[in-house]
Amino acid sequence: MTRAAPPMIPDTALIPASPGESPQIYTWGDAMTWDDYDLLVERTLAPFEGCFHTADFVYRHPLALQAHWPAHQRKETPVRLTYTDWGDPEAPVLLCVGGIANTARRWDYLALGLSATHRVLCLDWPGRGQSDWMPTQGDYTLDTNVEVLRQFLEALDRGPAAVVGSSLGGSTALALCQRHPALVHRLILNDIGPYIPAERRTRRAQAVARHYVFRRPADLFRRLGASAKNDGPIHEDELLHNTYFQTKPSEGGRIYRHDPRALQAYAEEAQESLEQWQAWARLDIPVLVVHGMLSDALLPDTLAEMKQKPGVTVMHVPDTGHTPALSDPHQIGFLLDWLESRSPEGDFTCLNPPAAPRHLFAGKTTP
Repeated sequence: MTRAAPPMIPDTALIPASPGESPQIYTWGDAMTWDDYDLLVERTLAPFEGCFHTADFVYRHPLALQAHWPAHQRKETPVRLTYTDWGDPEAPVLLCVGGIANTARRWDYLALGLSATHRVLCLDWPGRGQSDWMPTQGDYTLDTNVEVLRQFLEALDRGPAAVVGSSLGGSTALALCQRHPALVHRLILNDIGPYIPAERRTRRAQAVARHYVFRRPADLFRRLGASAKNDGPIHEDELLHNTYFQTKPSEGGRIYRHDPRALQAYAEEAQESLEQWQAWARLDIPVLVVHGMLSDALLPDTLAEMKQKPGVTVMHVPDTGHTPALSDPHQIGFLLDWLESRSPEGDFTCLNPPAAPRHLFAGKTTP
């Protein structure tokens, strides 16, 4: 006989318990407190405990990227960056870099799935996550990001790496391949290509360059639930996990865990389209393009042009917009096959699991 789940009432809900334990009760909806939020997050952290360690890398911001500084202040400047390190230190290296507002922990599900075969390194960009902030707003540039990856990979001294980049991370990885081709031997572009129209970049900048103070968990869920509407069949636990590391406590609420100047710098740069066709033309390594089929960043014409290059494989992800989460076992399994040269050539559509119901991030706060 199947035991019915406890009924949910308007102001409380239950966290499922481990065998032999009683479920934990937390307040629900607009009544939810930050203590309740932390209680929920504890469950999402558990699968990753003991699976990685966090380390620091000192990036040295060179004089060549300080032309906007006053002349008397220019000097090589250290900036501490944080990354997560998964898997066997001697395994093949896979470097993961995210978008303009991502943190290293955005990659936890992918890193856990690939850590049996790869050393997976997930980097917090300067001014994001646990990394230090850059000295000035003008230091947040694509050139800085490329230099960060160059120094990081050269410091590893492990030979060429595979790199997966989402959005900004993909644009940076593409530029890295152009300027320092010996550092990368395989490239995964997560819903990004050599061209992003200014209209799309401006719209994204307007969405992320605002300062938000989330006074209650419900405010956080409404905001990020709306932004996750095209995230595909991502589980609510994953959304909760990402919001925890993308934000931090502040004055009784939570705010985004990034330097506002980094996103203001992006907003200024986003007035123009980003074109990297020259870098794409020079690329001479295997490339996997992950395409969210509802994406407005990787346009059909851009994707069609990319597919003309030999050695390009495209994985289409249905019902998903910009930057698929790459947390579903189907997607992770294919990425592993591709990394180990076992995947089909050309392009194909990835199967999605059934969509899981959303309660916290459903755009409403009543169960």
